[in-house]
Amino acid sequence: MSDRLRIIGVEETVVVPAVHEAYQRAGSPRIPARGFGCSPIAENLREAGEQRLAHMDDQGIDVAVLSLSSPGVQDLPEADAITVAREANDQLAEIVASRPDRFQAFAAIPTQSPAAAAAELERAVGELGFPGAMLYGRTGDKLADHPDNDQLYATAERLGAPLHFHPQTPVQPVIDAYYSGLGPIGAALAGAAIGWYYDLGVQYLRMIFSGVFDRFPDLQVIAGHWGEVVMFYLDHTGFFAEAGGLQRPLADYFKQNFWVAGSGTNSPRYLRWTAEVMGTDRMLYSTDYPFTYGFRPGGFPYVDTSDGAARSFLEDAPFTDEQKADIAHRNWERLTARAARRPAA
Repeated sequence: MSDRLRIIGVEETVVVPAVHEAYQRAGSPRIPARGFGCSPIAENLREAGEQRLAHMDDQGIDVAVLSLSSPGVQDLPEADAITVAREANDQLAEIVASRPDRFQAFAAIPTQSPAAAAAELERAVGELGFPGAMLYGRTGDKLADHPDNDQLYATAERLGAPLHFHPQTPVQPVIDAYYSGLGPIGAALAGAAIGWYYDLGVQYLRMIFSGVFDRFPDLQVIAGHWGEVVMFYLDHTGFFAEAGGLQRPLADYFKQNFWVAGSGTNSPRYLRWTAEVMGTDRMLYSTDYPFTYGFRPGGFPYVDTSDGAARSFLEDAPFTDEQKADIAHRNWERLTARAARRPAA
């Protein structure tokens, strides 16, 4: 390319002190993905300063849109979630303010309380200048299509604030039925190997078939991990659209209400398929840092964004320079144009 791409990564994960302390109080699993321990993942999650900037430079990422590690505050008790979400968003805003040229942030949302969830999104966008929020699918036993979320979805639609969804571990009966009896690999399959993506992908379908996007036709959702599996089955699942009472073809909901990013899985095949299904004007970019940074077990090439791989993957893509710029930053800027207003000084 003649000009250097400006790349904005929209799924770049952090654990801020308010959340880390809340996890300790709640007795949450003390795993690296929640910032516990001294592994590279845990340490990188807790760091949002010079080291993270250096890693972004190594990846070739210009701007990181920060968000909490899954499941955010969504598995905390309701009263704690409301307080911690506010504190976490204030801390995220401080990080952004320290380097506004390099950082943006998705708001944490206490989905346990419909009123508090909507109010915190309003505050995060209107007062803190956040462009949108990160959600984590299920809250307790309430899935993403539960009517309790309508107030939040209505607020997001009104503000023009996209909601990026991230998976979390399936409920225990699903884990027991499909992933038990396999030893250590069972937990991986239930989580980041495959189980996460089926769990959230089915929730996307539930949102569509339950009428969420008919009630809120301008609501915009960002799907990571190349669309959470279901996008690859639209040609088949769409056959059942009429039986499900959809007002539009199933694929139309994805092309009008969804944006898709790859979450650091640098697969040229997934990239081409997503472009064919969604069009490059509905694609965003993300690295899923730090979970894809510096790991290449057995030489496996597709889930490592370090040493410039995040940048070269997009620069080498089989698209025009204009399409690459759309994916790299222009689609994000277009998507967040309404919500991306900064509070007065």
